[in-house]
Amino acid sequence: MIPPRLVLFYYRLLSHHRFLAERRSPLFASNRAAKWTMAATGLLLVAYLVFIAVLMALSIKDERGHTALEFFMGISVFVMIADFLGRFFLQNTPSHLVKPYVLLPIPTHVLINSFVLRSLFSPACVIWLFLFLPYCLMAVVFPYGFVPALSFLLLWWILIMVDSQWYAIVRTLVIGNMLWWLLSIAVGVLLFLPWLLSGNIDHMMDFYASIGSFLDEGSFLPHLAALALLILLIVINSKIQYHAVWTELTKQERQTFHTLTGLAALNKYGLVGEYLKLEVRSLLRNKGPKKLFLSATAIVVFISLLITLSTVYDDAFMTNFWCIYDFIVYGGMLLTRTMSYERNYVSCLMVHKESLLSLLTAKYYFACLLMVVPFVMMLPMIVIGKWSLLMVMSYAVFTAGVQYFLLMQIAVYNKQRLPLNEKFIGNSNTNYVIMLLMILAFVIPMFLINILQSALTERVSWCVMMAIGGGFIATHHLWIKNIYNRIMKNKYSLTEVADA
Repeated sequence: MIPPRLVLFYYRLLSHHRFLAERRSPLFASNRAAKWTMAATGLLLVAYLVFIAVLMALSIKDERGHTALEFFMGISVFVMIADFLGRFFLQNTPSHLVKPYVLLPIPTHVLINSFVLRSLFSPACVIWLFLFLPYCLMAVVFPYGFVPALSFLLLWWILIMVDSQWYAIVRTLVIGNMLWWLLSIAVGVLLFLPWLLSGNIDHMMDFYASIGSFLDEGSFLPHLAALALLILLIVINSKIQYHAVWTELTKQERQTFHTLTGLAALNKYGLVGEYLKLEVRSLLRNKGPKKLFLSATAIVVFISLLITLSTVYDDAFMTNFWCIYDFIVYGGMLLTRTMSYERNYVSCLMVHKESLLSLLTAKYYFACLLMVVPFVMMLPMIVIGKWSLLMVMSYAVFTAGVQYFLLMQIAVYNKQRLPLNEKFIGNSNTNYVIMLLMILAFVIPMFLINILQSALTERVSWCVMMAIGGGFIATHHLWIKNIYNRIMKNKYSLTEVADA
């Protein structure tokens, strides 16, 4: 049994080490400008949360059936789901952070527990205060008093920490086996069970509003239940993280080899064809790329079935949204890792002149070829007349041109090496430049199409989108060459990162 004072010492020491690791990272200098941009984006998110809180506080005055506490607890499921999904961008799992420390004379379970504790106070937990605090000040403090407001904030703080542990558990299990997504889906179905059983969303909100009734009465029963759940999830999370790390470190697996006989047609494309074959082999033989490809395929199938079988998303905004983002899924999953997997053998790529240029070109072609999958999945909507063929084609061309242009820029700033097969103990430094490019790639198309459709007809808007995307596709040799030249300017620093 390790004394609590020693555990606290290790926690402070490891927190200091993580701070120093970020400052010493090769990404630190390039991240500085992007951090300011991300900070501005964070301020916009904060303003948005405050705006939502003010709207809800004002709307509660017209709510006859529920108090302020009951009303907010009635929508608690949607807040928890939004928090869970947002953590995929902001929170690393503890098992990803342990690798540099496993050789130190510190017990591994202390390492795991320290990082689990740090995850409880991640930015994803703190940012929700900008929703809870304004709502409390306007709708709870003045009508009900200071103590109910503190009780409300304490309960939500515990619930957000519960969500952080649940996210870490699900993320770690899913990295090990994609079938664990079924567990997350099952919990989601359980949360929405009152709605599914009654067929009325108001019944679900009334069910969760009863938690607010306990808060109105000054009861701490919800706090105790949430605290017990938090402790249980912390214990489970610690055990799962410990098992994940040691399974990765002590693994003994037999390698299976795949013989591909249908790729001989690519030989006539020279070095680009060889790298296209390498992309296919990488998806078949290496766990990291394979899992990304399977995840992207699952998302594409899910989105396609959702918009085909449901009529909820038939309005103009959602039609544009789903059509655009169904095409970018493969690029968003694979192109954002460009040069991360290749960092394992980047010295070999730089031996021959313009070998890296051929690799980048092959990656672009391969991502474009993968767009055939979402296009085929959208054919039923085109056949039944739900979507226009011109719309689908224009968004596909725009994605292959503009959005892939932005995502390919990530290759210049991707100075992080990702292992091809290790799943849990890879590098986890955050590159804010990459995050900014991803945000631009996802935001620009919706922003542009909304402006075009507000000023022009739908058909003209689609033709403009296709023309813009076609221009980027026609000049892809020029901007890929530019990416290659910018990478080669930093080739020595890249090899240093690869050897580190």
